[in-house]
Amino acid sequence: MGSVSAGQKKREMEENGEVNMDIVSLFVLALGLSMDAFAVSVSNSLCFAGLARSQAVATSATFGIFQGLMPLIGYFAGRVFAGHISAVDHWVAFALLGFIGGKMLIDALKEMREPEACGAEKRFTFRLMLVQAVATSIDALAVGVSLAALEVNIAMAVCFIAVVTCCCCLAAHAIGRRCGQRLGPRAQLLGGFILVGLGLKILLEHLAG
Repeated sequence: MGSVSAGQKKREMEENGEVNMDIVSLFVLALGLSMDAFAVSVSNSLCFAGLARSQAVATSATFGIFQGLMPLIGYFAGRVFAGHISAVDHWVAFALLGFIGGKMLIDALKEMREPEACGAEKRFTFRLMLVQAVATSIDALAVGVSLAALEVNIAMAVCFIAVVTCCCCLAAHAIGRRCGQRLGPRAQLLGGFILVGLGLKILLEHLAG
């Protein structure tokens, strides 16, 4: 009886043009998409010692919103713009993360060589947060195109992706803060390597297909 009900429900959903991914598949998808934001969040907590908890929460929420927003845009853009999006998304992410990470590396090396020249505490700005949010989520546009092809419940998928990303980023900030205290001045150097490496990883994965 239960299998009949489930089958009827599935047919009704298909007739309405809507298919639900099972919760495990959706969680794995959301977790995979959140990894870039997770790595950047660790880097932020390593590099910005003065990053307040309120800023960590705001950043995590912003990363979650953008990570959910990009698949939504891709979903509605569909296959019309899919080729244009996939042709440049990895280059944009690589350029943004490479620039931010490279600057962190230069500043860290300068501070290690001339500590007195970099005494001012570095500030985490709203502009930097937005750049990072775009850089870590832009490749999720293509995921939205795939979701459109599967005709999934996009509202549920987007909300789930946003919440999982936000939670992962909050955990990442806690990890980064603890590691940063132990690493001291080398924390920013590690954070810069994380961002540059992440940008390179995104680029190579796309170029390798």
